[in-house]
Amino acid sequence: MKKLFDNSSYDCSKLVTKTYSTSFSMGIKLFSPKIRPAIYAIYGFVRYADEIVDTFHDYQQETLFNEFEQDYYKAYNRKISLNPILNAFQEIAHKYDLKNYVQDFLDRMRMDLDKTEYKTVEEYENYIYGSADVVGLMCLRVFVDNDEIKFQDLKGYAMRLGSAFQKVNFLRDIKQDNEDLGRSYFPNLENGELTEKSKAEIILDVENDFKEAYKGIVLLPLEGKLGVYLAYRYYLRLLQKIKRSDCKRILKGRIRISNSLKLVLLTKAILRYRLNVI
Repeated sequence: MKKLFDNSSYDCSKLVTKTYSTSFSMGIKLFSPKIRPAIYAIYGFVRYADEIVDTFHDYQQETLFNEFEQDYYKAYNRKISLNPILNAFQEIAHKYDLKNYVQDFLDRMRMDLDKTEYKTVEEYENYIYGSADVVGLMCLRVFVDNDEIKFQDLKGYAMRLGSAFQKVNFLRDIKQDNEDLGRSYFPNLENGELTEKSKAEIILDVENDFKEAYKGIVLLPLEGKLGVYLAYRYYLRLLQKIKRSDCKRILKGRIRISNSLKLVLLTKAILRYRLNVI
């Protein structure tokens, strides 16, 4: 039965999510069961695309990416794929009208194959839009169940949250991006170096993103509110930890949130949700 095949495809996307991100897996578990498969499918797709450009250095990355993109469009047009990640995602792309967002995302992932530096604010913001903001918009289409009025009302907030998440990732991974991947995303670095001044500017920008994004979180439908709020709290705490660290510590290695603190954040998020104070 086709249904069994589709269910197994969503299970594969769920496995990819659990394998690559315990934090996002934790957040997705707080979503309504009816929307979890769609969010797993989105994560599985973007994770695989990102993995090609960030990890497979011993292979022909451009060829692999071209094939991945071509296979996605075949899946989208045929409404089926023997690649379970693409099979699950194409169904969600059709259901929630994600086609334009997908192309924006793939275009930015392709940039990571050879673009190593973002010298202007325009380049930086353009990359963030396609690599992060559109992922937030994909998820928002699921949260509002294609309600166009709600989507337009919350669109700007979802983009600010996607931007905040991505900028925190850039700060957290700056050592790996610079040394292993040869990339520099922040346009305000001084001679390519993170200084206390440039760090403070970046953090202020991210804090403003988070402040604005929170206004949208409180307006989200119940199906997705708690999971998004947990992700927001997790990344906000990670930003606070980075803020307290000097540049030498940030450049020494990835700053993390401990599993015990993640559990504390989870407990507090659930309590605030139940008290209706999100």
